[in-house]
Amino acid sequence: MTDPQIALMMLGLFILFVFLGFPIAFTLMAMGIGFGYYAYFDAGRMWRSFNRLGEDADMWERWTTWIEGLFNNRIFDLFVNQTYTVMSNEVLTAVPLFLFMGYIVERANIVDRLFGTLNIAARNVPGSMGVASLITCALFATATGIVGAVVTLMGLLALPAMLKARYSPSFASGIICAGGTLGILIPPSIMLIVYAAASGVSIVRLYAAALLPGLTLVGLYLIYVMGRAILQPSVAPRPTEDEVPRVPFGKLAVMIVTSFLPLAFLIASVLGSILFGLATPTEAAAIGALGGMLLAVIYRAMSFKRLRESVYLTVRTTAMVCWLFVGSYTFSAVFSYLGGEHLISEFVQGMNLTPLQFLILAQVIIFLLGWPLEWSEIIIIFVPIFLPLLKFFEIDPMFFGVLVALNLQTSFLTPPMAMSAYYLKGIAPPSVQLTAIFRGVMPFLFCVILAMALMYIYPEIVYYLPRLFYG
Repeated sequence: MTDPQIALMMLGLFILFVFLGFPIAFTLMAMGIGFGYYAYFDAGRMWRSFNRLGEDADMWERWTTWIEGLFNNRIFDLFVNQTYTVMSNEVLTAVPLFLFMGYIVERANIVDRLFGTLNIAARNVPGSMGVASLITCALFATATGIVGAVVTLMGLLALPAMLKARYSPSFASGIICAGGTLGILIPPSIMLIVYAAASGVSIVRLYAAALLPGLTLVGLYLIYVMGRAILQPSVAPRPTEDEVPRVPFGKLAVMIVTSFLPLAFLIASVLGSILFGLATPTEAAAIGALGGMLLAVIYRAMSFKRLRESVYLTVRTTAMVCWLFVGSYTFSAVFSYLGGEHLISEFVQGMNLTPLQFLILAQVIIFLLGWPLEWSEIIIIFVPIFLPLLKFFEIDPMFFGVLVALNLQTSFLTPPMAMSAYYLKGIAPPSVQLTAIFRGVMPFLFCVILAMALMYIYPEIVYYLPRLFYG
């Protein structure tokens, strides 16, 4: 077999092991080192010390020298260097700080206050509970960026309230599942940080580019919810006085100031300090983490137990992301050295695709990968395969990254592997069937596809804010 064929076998085996359920980070590292040992095998370099041994060397010295040569393969040097590169990456430093902010906010009892306030404020809007749930999901998802946490918490908080208000179970479930995924798109998104680290795109420009597409998607969701409530009132009846009481304007203003504004101000200050160049993403993340702790103290939700849980979950998730990067960098380096990347590049270039056709092909592949894989694995492992082709097709990596972030919304919404649906089913009442949740998320899936189509047709949705802020 030629080296490029071995590289393709390496990729095929990795996909097989993923479907068999092996841990992805350790599978990447093991396959990178295993195939890298073959790729960088150099007998002269590895056992040159063994060849210099004198005839009087004893058996123990010969064996230890031979074993030392066995591990004198350049793949181990590469693995150490890649690990150091990941751990010293300044872009990735923001990941644990944003995660910590999210976990602290999640435990600060902010969301129940926020949902209650928005529910009262929007009581005269068609589909008011759905609108309140979507806006709460968008704010909370933006603050946390953790899909499972948002869907689970909103499922415990908003789903029973909507079901009690006679909402259709599928309609209510779709709202929570779709709203919970917004955090991986709307800045300050952890997914965008990971993409920036993998692609070399400026995270500041990427945040500015993703803001309008994210708000566009939220707008499409809200239009669908209110339109469906108007056209089909039975799926979202207007709330009664018992379900959502009327509150005097003064009291409502106080509720908004104490529940909505603090979280909105925290997100705006973090994002604004990044976009206007007042702080680097890492510094802004540190401000956000401190702000999250202050909110928890103000709401009297800070305790040592919650702080310990937040630190533990932050360390665990950060370690997962970092080791995925280490494994991916090692795997990609060996794959490229064997000629696999060049082979794929030649194959795609030989298809004579237009830039639009390549973009659609890439998004279809990422859409299909979203069924078995998490967004972190897609961004760190598979997106770098497309990145070298962007220059050939004259596609801006920033535009491609925002498209991918939009596309990955579908990975949480597409049956049969819609993870947000499974998160919700785990805490939903038994009367809410998984098939009903799947039916509920399908219209929101079409909203995502419509948002992607709008980006293709009007790319200024992506470029307007980066050009406005940075020229």
